[in-house]
Amino acid sequence: MKSKIKLLIIFILFLLVMFAVPNISKAATLTANDEESLNSVIASANSGDTISIQNNITVTKPIVIQKELIIDGNGYTISGSTEWTSTSGNQTMFTAQLAEGKLTLRNINLNNGPKYGVQAYDGATVILEDVSITGFKYGGVLVNGGNVEIRDLHLGYNGTSENNGIEIDKGASATNNPTLTMNGTLTSESNQNVVRPAENGNLTEFTINNTENTTNKVVIAGDKVVLVDDNNNVISESGLPEKVTANADEENVIISLVVGEDTKRITINKDKQVTSDLLESYIELDDGYKIDGYFTDEEYKNKFDFNTKLNSDTTIYVKIAKVESENQENIISDVEENVDKSDETPKTGIESYLGVAVLAIIFAVIIIIFMKKRDRID
Repeated sequence: MKSKIKLLIIFILFLLVMFAVPNISKAATLTANDEESLNSVIASANSGDTISIQNNITVTKPIVIQKELIIDGNGYTISGSTEWTSTSGNQTMFTAQLAEGKLTLRNINLNNGPKYGVQAYDGATVILEDVSITGFKYGGVLVNGGNVEIRDLHLGYNGTSENNGIEIDKGASATNNPTLTMNGTLTSESNQNVVRPAENGNLTEFTINNTENTTNKVVIAGDKVVLVDDNNNVISESGLPEKVTANADEENVIISLVVGEDTKRITINKDKQVTSDLLESYIELDDGYKIDGYFTDEEYKNKFDFNTKLNSDTTIYVKIAKVESENQENIISDVEENVDKSDETPKTGIESYLGVAVLAIIFAVIIIIFMKKRDRID
């Protein structure tokens, strides 16, 4: 009986492996070198396939993806044509749509378009890895009720009157709230609105995630959405609409560190104390100058209390003073002492010889007088 059970188990495992092998091996790499072939392979690709771009491509209409795909640009550029056509309101170059849509863009440049470069719509996921996006009239990336993960993204100038890098929004027909995950590097040619929540009234809630290994973070500081570098320096900040809730792992505050005419803006966790060592690490001093205190006013009258837990944005004024040379006072003292000693030291130069000569003359005169007196006596 036991041997039969073993054989049955082995047979079942064999069947599982046989069914699993096609699923494992079905992912393929397809190629595209123009708009027609790109649309064709996207339509025919199986979920999990990779599309390899072989040339710069110009596209004339939106590309909508509702499956899991990787598009590897191999460093090539996909540009929007000036003669753009669209059969719906969506005029974004690449859209991953609904929960079935998972698009990874890798090593690719997206240039020029009437709306956005790429969007994640209503539960879909977009992963951006070594991607550059520039020249789109509405914005670079639209997190439209979907999930966007930033691994390596460079944003040129996107928008019209003002820059609009990554817009967090929720379309009127979307059922999911948007999520932005920072898992790498985000750079931008403009520091204006690099990450911006929409103010159209549809967006009521969104989530920000920062992985442990990310270089840039997006944090919430009061009523602002803030992009920081790996040292928590503020790169960009945008307003958080009044009726929008931002879900984040932590709350932050911004410290404005005023040093003369320069101001450094950094973030720290809310309700935490700041140390002088931390503040000093953000200050660059010219040679010959030192920090002479931290104050809450620009007249340097009220010292900053480092025991304070910061629960709101705070401005700290740094007083700078000139440094006296460490040995300057000792050098002056030594010089004065040497001058005093030199007055007591016998002179060995011309003055010394002149004194000896005078003494010799006086001594000679005394002897002559003495000799004359003696001759008179004799």
